[in-house]
Amino acid sequence: MTDTDPGDRTVEEIEDDVRTIEDPGALSDLLTAEEEGKDRKTAKEAIQARINEVREATDGGEDTVDADEGDGTGDADDAETEGEYEATEEDVQDPDEGEATLDKKHVRALENGVYQDMWVYCETQGGELLDVSKEMLGKARELMDGYAEDYGDEERVVAVLVGDDMEELAEECITLGADVAVYHDDERLARFRHKPYTEIVADMARTKADWKDYDKPRYFLFPATNNGRDLSAQVQGELDSGLASDCSGLTITDELISNPVKTGEPGEKVEFERILHMQRPDFSGFEYSTILCIDNPDREFHPQGCSVIPGSFDAMAPDGDREGEVIAHDIDLPDDWFRVAVTEWDTLDTGVDLTGREVIVAIGRGIGDDPTKGIELAVDLVDAFDDADLGLSRGIVTASYNVEGHVERYVTEERQIGETGQIVQPPLYIAAGISGAIQHKVGMDESETIVAINTDPEADIRDFSDFFIEGDLFDVLPRLTDAIEAGELDAVVAEDDD
Repeated sequence: MTDTDPGDRTVEEIEDDVRTIEDPGALSDLLTAEEEGKDRKTAKEAIQARINEVREATDGGEDTVDADEGDGTGDADDAETEGEYEATEEDVQDPDEGEATLDKKHVRALENGVYQDMWVYCETQGGELLDVSKEMLGKARELMDGYAEDYGDEERVVAVLVGDDMEELAEECITLGADVAVYHDDERLARFRHKPYTEIVADMARTKADWKDYDKPRYFLFPATNNGRDLSAQVQGELDSGLASDCSGLTITDELISNPVKTGEPGEKVEFERILHMQRPDFSGFEYSTILCIDNPDREFHPQGCSVIPGSFDAMAPDGDREGEVIAHDIDLPDDWFRVAVTEWDTLDTGVDLTGREVIVAIGRGIGDDPTKGIELAVDLVDAFDDADLGLSRGIVTASYNVEGHVERYVTEERQIGETGQIVQPPLYIAAGISGAIQHKVGMDESETIVAINTDPEADIRDFSDFFIEGDLFDVLPRLTDAIEAGELDAVVAEDDD
């Protein structure tokens, strides 16, 4: 290797090669050649670190490299770079023992691993699949059908369930788009438990079986619920990968990357294939960030995983004729995983869930002249629809309006829509007296049709509304209610246009 010009080698190749060189003089020659050639900092650090290792091994660690012998890059500890952690006998137990590592940072991910399929963790509650679980299965089916067309490989949608009495729900997952449904049953898992759920799902993902002959899933979707967020971070950590949180858009395509951390060489461009593009709204509400989970030259990040905001996708219609494989997972669950026992609990009010409504009527500070009357008018409009509910802007929640008792129950934080409230995407969203602040926009701008009512023709909400009615909500809402009840909404809209 020392007779080879280091300029012909990548940094990663140099790092691998110097580990086999025991002669400090040969290493010093290599360092000089690198300095006179490409002069790459990371390459020099790798060579310098190896020089120090060899001299410490032969001289008891007393010698140091003189400034005129090298670049003065320091000792081996300073040469450690991102993604280059080495597993040591002291830090990592034998992987055949099936134990987690004592110190996660010393885990080197798989190299040349085999990854397949899109996995979906299907959360359940009260013996039923959550809507978001059905939505993720529908999106996964769509993505993997497109994957087969684009890449010519038939990879599967795998539903994952953990709990008590899961077999029937696993079979339901097949009707909703899954090709395989793997479940773990244990009466102790009827409620979400952090430790066993994490260990079970991670074991499913990384253990080969008759139905699964690859190392880990290619992709993994989790629900962005309280339990889903908890589980997704832990499982992806156990699988030595990353996580994009609270996503509302997913596509699979190739991506041309020039970042040297990913390509291995500054100035090079490398096309990465089959990358899951995970889109999430940023805090402004005006932009979306796309998160990519791409391998480093010396480290592979799989599964490419994310949590999905409920309501982001459509569930597919159940197909009872779909065929799939339902598999019972088995692993010993140590008693230590159940050290904490829940002995008593209360069933809380389920609260207000706006995410599944066909229509949402939301009101804002525009009701300020007569808050009680404004809420009454909004509730009347809600009642005129078959499937509607009332939402609030944060301005209502924080304004402490004095309202009469019969409408007081509507002024609660659980009805708030926006960045710190619920995220909704109904077919019809009616915003009355709402200015359109960024924080509110985040919670509703994916609605199919947005109708805004505001006295200010320059209100921000006008920019992202499909229909804007310039007027006072106290005048407009009753007319909308009358029109809907009479089936004459089109006539009212035409009259307003006049």
